[in-house]
Formats: sequence, C-alpha cells, structure tokens
Amino acid sequence: MKILLVVATVSEIQQEKFSSIDVLITGVGMLNTAIVLTKKLLEEKYDLVINFGIAGSFKRSIKIGDVVEVIEENISEIGYEDKNEFLEFTDFSLKTVFRNNSYTDMRKVKSITVNTVHGNEKSIENIVRRLNPDIENMEGAAVFKVCEEFNVPCIQVRAISNYVEKRNKESWNMPLAIQNLNVELEKIISNL
Repeated sequence: MKILLVVATVSEIQQEKFSSIDVLITGVGMLNTAIVLTKKLLEEKYDLVINFGIAGSFKRSIKIGDVVEVIEENISEIGYEDKNEFLEFTDFSLKTVFRNNSYTDMRKVKSITVNTVHGNEKSIENIVRRLNPDIENMEGAAVFKVCEEFNVPCIQVRAISNYVEKRNKESWNMPLAIQNLNVELEKIISNL
C-alpha cells in the first residue's frame, strides 16, 4: 500500500519514524494545503492519504494530548454576514461539509477548518452555537476536498494541543500533542 502522510509543519512529525513513507509538508492553511497536495497527487498515485496534525478542542471532555479521528469536517467561514447573523450561501453549489468513513478505533470528532483560529470569547460562542464543533484545525477540509476530487481514500487524525478559548499559550502543550500524535500515527500505519 502506497501511503502519503500530509502535515502542515515539519514540527508536527517525527520524521525519523516514517523515513520509508512519503511525507508532504504543505504549510499552514487551506490554500497552501490544497495547492501542494493537488500538485503531489498529479505527480504520483497513492492508495491512502493520512492527514495529521495538532488542533484545538472546543470540548473539555477531549483532553489536551488526546488523539482523535475526524469523520466530519466543515469549512466554517464560507458564507456572509447579515447584521449579527452568519449565513451560508444557498444560491451557489458550494460544498462546505465533508464526511469520512472511520478507519481507526480512536474517538470520532466533528471538526471545523478555519483561516483564523478562534481566540475571542464572542466568536467562540457564535461558532459553537452555529456548528457545535468538537475541534478546529486549519487544513482538514482542504485535504478531504482534494482527496475526494482525486478519488483517494484519506484519514484525518488530530492531537489536541490546546483548548479553544481566549488565547492563552501558557496552557498549551504542543510537545505532548506531537508525541501522542506520532505514536498513534505509527499504530495506524502498522495496522494497515
């Protein structure tokens, strides 16, 4: 099985563990991810894409360091504001929700892909009321969309580095999230 590991930044992967597998570092965000992954899939065929990285959790029941599998991804910012309300376009054929089969025995979550990570209490309250996500990341929907277009199965796993709250980097634990993420990634690959 030919696998492509897709991650936004080099700091999220312990590359020595995955030296025999193709790794694609896309850069942060949907736009970078879509362009870089599309180029790669035009060049080479893969049986599976595994997107992984860190994420913030809206739910306190998901602990910092937990690794989860995303089975629903929403692009949360495509739409328009009408006074105090955010609305999605209904007169365009825009896909903003991607659902994926489960491939692991990890906790299954609903995620949003964002361009701006939430750190304002009012915007957090609004997004929770509107979409009720479990976590947020910056690349997941782009990977799901590109893989769908190329008809390549994909898995998305995320490790929780922080809670989505008023920005407080002192409460983040990136090393724990990255360590746990790479341990779980090894297990996924060895079980394929």
